[in-house]
Amino acid sequence: MKESNLVIDFLGTGTSQGVPVIGCQCDVCLSVNPKDKRLRTSIAIRKNDTQIVVDTGPDFRQQMLRAKIGKLDALLYTHEHKDHIAGMDDIRSYNYLSQKAMPIYCTAQVLKSLEREYHYVFDEKLAYPGIPKVTTNIISKDESFKVGDIKVDPIEVMHLKLPVLGFRIDNFTYITDANFISEREKEKIKGTEVLVLNALRQEKHISHFNLNEALDLINEIKPKKAYLTHLSHLMGTHEEVSKLLPGNVELAFDGLKIGV
Repeated sequence: MKESNLVIDFLGTGTSQGVPVIGCQCDVCLSVNPKDKRLRTSIAIRKNDTQIVVDTGPDFRQQMLRAKIGKLDALLYTHEHKDHIAGMDDIRSYNYLSQKAMPIYCTAQVLKSLEREYHYVFDEKLAYPGIPKVTTNIISKDESFKVGDIKVDPIEVMHLKLPVLGFRIDNFTYITDANFISEREKEKIKGTEVLVLNALRQEKHISHFNLNEALDLINEIKPKKAYLTHLSHLMGTHEEVSKLLPGNVELAFDGLKIGV
């Protein structure tokens, strides 16, 4: 990893079921290659003294322990699907360590889902010591925002009919759970040096880019480097799929760290 003010830690690179999938006997799920073991998709981003995490899936606690993240300044949410929000309760440890509430950044639509899933967090009548403490910040595709040293530009993508936010930070762009990006939103991505993009599998999918669609978009945006994430066991093994990729594209894997 090169020296950089911006460091990206891939906490999880798998789809909603993770890899291996429970009960599956396919070559990917039976693989002994650590790069074929994928927790649910999430990244940590650090710039100077500021560290944020994008999405808290069901593996959030395990990911934080594995990455040894003892300080966390904020959470950003892409959308409200369970594999991206199911671990929010485990921010309690960070509340204790920092002795303050955790700032979360999300759309109004995502906040409604969080309030429903974690009603005990947001209902003052249910408040008691030990529950997660949060402060909410509503964001939209049209306004940038800052978390400490990190300036974030949201990008709206579509996950079939569901709006999802991607995020651009400096020359790094992160997009997950997408199968369509408007021309207007693509303009926000152009010029990025490193692009992380979802690619679920090789066959076409109703709500995610498949491999060819992701590669077509990468070719259109022309980043210096691209990484594919949110991968299912149907994509194929890390070793075999890597042979199909152009020189500037790699499959991300859990534990990968890059500097931008």
